[in-house]
Amino acid sequence: MSPTRLGLPWPASAERGEDGAVRVAGIDLRTLAEQQGTPAYVLDEADFRDRARTLRAAFEAAFGAVDIYYAGKAFLSVAVARWAHEEGLRVDTATGGELAVALRAGVPGADIGLHGNNKSDAELTRALDAGVGRIIVDSLPELDRIAALVRSRGGEPAPVMVRVTTGVHAGGHEYISTAHEDQKFGLSIAGGAALDALLRAVELPELRLLGIHSHIGSQILDPEGFTVAARAVLALRAELAARTGLLVPEVDLGGGFGIAYLPGEVPLDPERMAKDIAAAVSDACADLGTPAPRLSFEPGRTIVGPTTLTLYRVGTVKPVRLDDGRVRTYVSVDGGMSDNIRPALYGADYTAALVNRTGTAETVLARVVGKHCESGDIVVHEVQLPADITAGDLLAVAATGAYGRSMASNYNHVPRPPVLAVRDGSARVLIRRETEDDLLGLDLG
Repeated sequence: MSPTRLGLPWPASAERGEDGAVRVAGIDLRTLAEQQGTPAYVLDEADFRDRARTLRAAFEAAFGAVDIYYAGKAFLSVAVARWAHEEGLRVDTATGGELAVALRAGVPGADIGLHGNNKSDAELTRALDAGVGRIIVDSLPELDRIAALVRSRGGEPAPVMVRVTTGVHAGGHEYISTAHEDQKFGLSIAGGAALDALLRAVELPELRLLGIHSHIGSQILDPEGFTVAARAVLALRAELAARTGLLVPEVDLGGGFGIAYLPGEVPLDPERMAKDIAAAVSDACADLGTPAPRLSFEPGRTIVGPTTLTLYRVGTVKPVRLDDGRVRTYVSVDGGMSDNIRPALYGADYTAALVNRTGTAETVLARVVGKHCESGDIVVHEVQLPADITAGDLLAVAATGAYGRSMASNYNHVPRPPVLAVRDGSARVLIRRETEDDLLGLDLG
C-alpha cells in the first residue's frame, strides 16, 4: 500500500504512510516533534517556491511585463524573503521591521515596496536610505513629509504610489475588507481625496509619482472584485492625465487571493484570475482611450498559507455535553491563540488531523482548543477526529502559513514556536523557538 497524499488544504508534499503517520517533504512528523518539540510551524519549502513560480507564470502569461511583490505581512523571515526573490518576486513590506528583514535577506532596495498608514520619519528615512523601489503613500500629509525628508537629504526624488479606496468590498471578514470608505487605509476616490493626493504628488518636485495603488481585502475567492476595482482605478488614472497631462505608468491592484482552509474548498485559481483582470484592464483602457499601465500585485497568503502546518501535542481530552444533547470532545493542545489568533479574531475556520497514527475508532465531533486562559482560545471550531484520540498524540492544523507566526504573541508568557523548513527529506530551523530566557531577558525587573 503506497502513501496517500492528503491534498488540499495541506502542504503539497504531505502524505500519510502505511504506518498511519504523516510525512511532509519526506520528514516524519513524529521525528520532527521528538527533535524540535511542539508546537512548531512546519513549512514545505518546495511548495512555497512552486506556488511563487506558478503565480508569477500565470500573471506573466496574462500581462507580459508584470511585477509580483510577495506580501511579507503574511509571513516573513530572512530565508522566505530570499526564496521569494530567487523565484522572481519582489518583496512588499509594511513596517520598518519587515523592511529590515528584507534587506537582511539581500533583497535589493529597488525590489522592495514600503506600505503603512502611519509610517514614522525613521521608517521613511530608512526606506530612502535603502533606495526602495516605491513608497505607498496612505495620506495627504505623508506626501509633504516625504518631500521634506528628500529636501533635507538633497537626494533624488522619492518614488511613490498613492493608495486609494475604490469602494469595492471584498474579503472574508469586515476586518480584512480594506477598500470600503469607513476604515483607515488609503484615500477615497468617491470623496475626492484620492485625486487631491495625486495632484499634490504631481506638484511636489521631490516626488516621482509612479502610479496608483488599490487593495480591496483578503481571502477573496471571486476575481470580480479585482475587475471592478481595476476599472475604478483606471478611470482615476485617466482623470489625472486629463487634469495634468501625466498618465502614470503603473497600477497596483494589491493581493488578497483566497486559499482553501477546509477540505472541499476551492482556492482562487491564479490563471483564471489573471486572465479575468487582464481582460477587464484591456476593456477599460479601450473605453478610456488610454494605453494600459504596467500592473503589479501583492500576493502573500496564496503563496505561503497552504505550505505550512502547525504541529501540536495533545494534552487534555474532555467530552462536553451540549444543550441539544450532542457531545463535543474538547481536544486541548500545547499551543493555541498565541500561535494562531485568527480563529479568535476573525472566526476563521481550520481543519486538523491526527498525524502520528491512524485512529482505530469512529470519528467524533471535536473542538481543538489551546492552553490559554480564554474561553475563546479555539484553534479549530469543529472537526471530526478519531474517538480514541488521547494525550500524547500529535495533531496538525493545515494552512497556517499566513498570519500564524506573523500574528503570534506571548500571551500568558508562552514562548512562540519555531518555524521549521522541510525539503527533500531534511529539516532546518528558520526561526528558532523562543525560550523563557528570551521572555525574562526583556523584563528589567
